[in-house]
Amino acid sequence: MNAVVRLKGKGKGFEYLEHTGDAYVAAYGETLEEALENAGKALFNLMTDLEKVEPRFEDHVEAEGHDEEALLYTWLEELLIRFDTTGNLYSRFQVSHVEKTPSGLRLRARIWGEPFSPERHPQGVGVKAVTYHRMEITKKPGMVALKFILDI
Repeated sequence: MNAVVRLKGKGKGFEYLEHTGDAYVAAYGETLEEALENAGKALFNLMTDLEKVEPRFEDHVEAEGHDEEALLYTWLEELLIRFDTTGNLYSRFQVSHVEKTPSGLRLRARIWGEPFSPERHPQGVGVKAVTYHRMEITKKPGMVALKFILDI
């Protein structure tokens, strides 16, 4: 997969990097929270055309991890589990904050979406799992990049 996807706005967002057999994703943001939001968008954009998913309802998500990589993993895993158990697609993500806890890090987020409808949502790639393989978090002033592989 070598398609590049840029989201509207500040020119940041996500892209799919070259990888054989799986989806290698890079998600960007000015902050860790924004990069995590764009990682969620990249996940659901693989499954369907994200622009066709309307924010009809709101859900709340919490995810925890002992470090930033574990937090990224559990965030994406929680989103994937919600899709697998409810059939809901999500297109809008707002990570309100990432906070330190005694056991590591926790994020709180609001997500918006709607139930999958084969008439409205073209079927994309099925995502089986999130992996730690080649996971990388890079931080520079004003920019955070998250790289991760999704098992498809």
